[in-house]
Amino acid sequence: MAALLLAGALAGCASSAPTARGEVQGASFQSGELLQSDGNRLTQAAMRANLASLRRLADKLYRRNPAEWRKTAATREAALAQLDASVLGGQPWAPLQGQRDVAALSTALSPGFTGDRVAAFIAACADTLVTAHGGRREFYYLDGIDPQHIYNAARNMETALWILNTRRDAAGQPLLHANEITGEVRNLSFEREFGQIIGRLDLLATYTTERYRRAAIDYMQSLVAAPFLVFLPVK
Repeated sequence: MAALLLAGALAGCASSAPTARGEVQGASFQSGELLQSDGNRLTQAAMRANLASLRRLADKLYRRNPAEWRKTAATREAALAQLDASVLGGQPWAPLQGQRDVAALSTALSPGFTGDRVAAFIAACADTLVTAHGGRREFYYLDGIDPQHIYNAARNMETALWILNTRRDAAGQPLLHANEITGEVRNLSFEREFGQIIGRLDLLATYTTERYRRAAIDYMQSLVAAPFLVFLPVK
């Protein structure tokens, strides 16, 4: 209880930093946090932020490619609701025919794919991220992640973005209209959103590697320092 009160007091400390462009927000306390380490919390926060970025990308892609949401829904909002309930909720996207992570990405970015490409692409990206995190979206004390898998996921997102920007269909049109630089129009919001996902993944991979490295170093330091930390008789 004392720890919770202290945490609340620290959270309420006033900051002198400017807030004209918004304030940093923290999550409200939940009982499950008592079973999470700092690393678990960081991993879970990054996962939620990345899934939220994918949701924003889906909305942006549907706005630029309305023909895609019309393949599965009556409105763009309805298509996004389906995506929320199915893909971002952890269910496979049926048109991908059971394919997962990078195999699903290859299908979603194939010129011959005729389904809702936006949903398929976002679904594949989400499944790639979740798979890289050991198939989990929430993390507790006994849960670990492989930093190399997280690093590989970041590189896969870079590849997916490059394909999205460069690949064309049989008619020479982009598979999906995304970034745009034409005349005075410069729309790079897709690039920025993907950049945030990639940055979070790279930071998490580095943090996890460093945490494991420091654990080994701390153990070695404890062995070296042990002879000097023995209490001596005082009488």
